[in-house]
Amino acid sequence: MATIYYHDIGDYLSREQKLKMVHDFRSVKGMEWTEIVPNEKGDWINQRDNSFDTLLPLFPLKKFGKGENCFFMTYSLGIASSRDTWVWNFNRKSINHNMHKTIAYYKEMQEKLSLKLLKEVEYAETEISWNDSLITACEQGTLITYKDNVYKTGYYRPYCKQYIYFDKIWIQRTYQQTKLFINGDSQNLIVCVPCVGSNKDFMPIITNMIPDLGMNSGCQCFPLYWYEENTHKQKTLFDDTPDDDYIRHDGITDWILKEVRNRYHGAKNITKEMIFYYVYGLLHSKDYRERFAADLKKSLPRIPIVERIEDFMAFYKAGMQLAELHLNYEEVPPHPEVVVHITAKRADQDDYDYFRVDPKMKFRSKDDKSVILYNANIRLENIPLKAYDYIVNGKSAIEWIVERYCVSIDKKSLIKNDANDWGREHQKPRYILDLLLSVINVSTQTVDIVNSLPRLTFD
Repeated sequence: MATIYYHDIGDYLSREQKLKMVHDFRSVKGMEWTEIVPNEKGDWINQRDNSFDTLLPLFPLKKFGKGENCFFMTYSLGIASSRDTWVWNFNRKSINHNMHKTIAYYKEMQEKLSLKLLKEVEYAETEISWNDSLITACEQGTLITYKDNVYKTGYYRPYCKQYIYFDKIWIQRTYQQTKLFINGDSQNLIVCVPCVGSNKDFMPIITNMIPDLGMNSGCQCFPLYWYEENTHKQKTLFDDTPDDDYIRHDGITDWILKEVRNRYHGAKNITKEMIFYYVYGLLHSKDYRERFAADLKKSLPRIPIVERIEDFMAFYKAGMQLAELHLNYEEVPPHPEVVVHITAKRADQDDYDYFRVDPKMKFRSKDDKSVILYNANIRLENIPLKAYDYIVNGKSAIEWIVERYCVSIDKKSLIKNDANDWGREHQKPRYILDLLLSVINVSTQTVDIVNSLPRLTFD
């Protein structure tokens, strides 16, 4: 039998850093090696923890099934459009233009196919983004028209809202999201975690709107509620209550409510909503995320019911605090320590031009993120480095703002996505600046709440 040895060079290194390390080693003789043997799950490195399997699953074996011994009735991936550039944008008018354009091209291809002028659709990336289902629809003569009533606001990336053209023919996979958000709408809260197989470190995030698949690395979503069509509703000519078209169900199972109450000697004051926030609080625990880091890359979350009701209440209250921060992040005031340097506005500048990001914000350097160069007029200084410890979907929340709130042009479709348009459409010229200042504070407060969570120990 062969003996296998392993040397860990660390995570998140660039290609150049890896090659330099290999070059500097020069020979395998001078390196420290660890003999590795696979465990019963077939893991050679990053081996999973056997105690993880003793915890209670968030997920059911059968979605929407009754009598499941788990926390949630169902779960769903975020939506996958396969044509993000076309259906997502900061500017609703841009989507309007793009969708009219691509629908016209679709109809042109459909006509040419029906007249035998083409044997198959043409792949013009500046006109359309094909996938198998759209090609099949075109070949079968499926009629597609523009709809003005399908625009929604969605969560594209962490702390980044955009408009979405939510017509199912243009969304490759909606998964179960239409049962969590009716037609992309409806009141709900969902806890989103990285999907199985993600290479990103585990961190949950909550939202109250439909999320994209890339919002949290695959984005498995666990809902407070889910909705079912009301097939027993009696329709009348005077029916003006469309909310009755759907029945709202609890996302938290009856089983876990009973289980939690029993653990704490019949504590009937504990509700399903409290359990939902308990889950959100506990998933932020450093003890939990570090102990089960390998498991959370290969399995959906399992969590414990903590022994003491005092700790349960602490996780629940922390989960509520975190949810309040992460849902209402735009309303959080600026961090008091951040200094904003603003130059005088020129006479020919309006507010939208003055606060415009073009093309993107920058850090002072790779090694100094305490300063952000917002634009030629504005500079942020004294950003607490602690704020960068709040990492979700592979990077800090601040870095998501810097990366996403920019002006970009897609290389294939040549479609422009200008983040400044969001502020203009909402009549908020300072929107991006205020958002950045708010998220800095959200980040530091998140770090403080996470650091204050009760300690977790596992047998």
